[in-house]
Amino acid sequence: MTDAASRISDTNKSNDVVLYMKGTKSMPQCGFSSRVAGVLNYMGVDFADVNVLADEELRQGIKEFSDWPTIPQLYVKGEFVGGCDIITEMTLSGELDTLFDENGVTYDKDAAEKIREANG
Repeated sequence: MTDAASRISDTNKSNDVVLYMKGTKSMPQCGFSSRVAGVLNYMGVDFADVNVLADEELRQGIKEFSDWPTIPQLYVKGEFVGGCDIITEMTLSGELDTLFDENGVTYDKDAAEKIREANG
């Protein structure tokens, strides 16, 4: 396992929800990262943010780790969930709520419903 892969694995094991993104949850540095972080923040999800722009090895490593070419990448309980389009789709369909419920992740159900209403 590469150094980047072991760091990713350790981060995923020690946090229920991890978002590998460009920038941070308080200052995203790309629109796609901003959208996913915005959804998680709005839903009140406690998540770890990993800024891949601050670490080139991690930026490449996460793509190899998940076999997914783009960032952001969301992990829940160590499992890769998807990128921006998948998370947006799952939020609007209610699948993200189900995933959080099944994994014991706390979130604001009313906020999730408001997102769906606003985009319905």
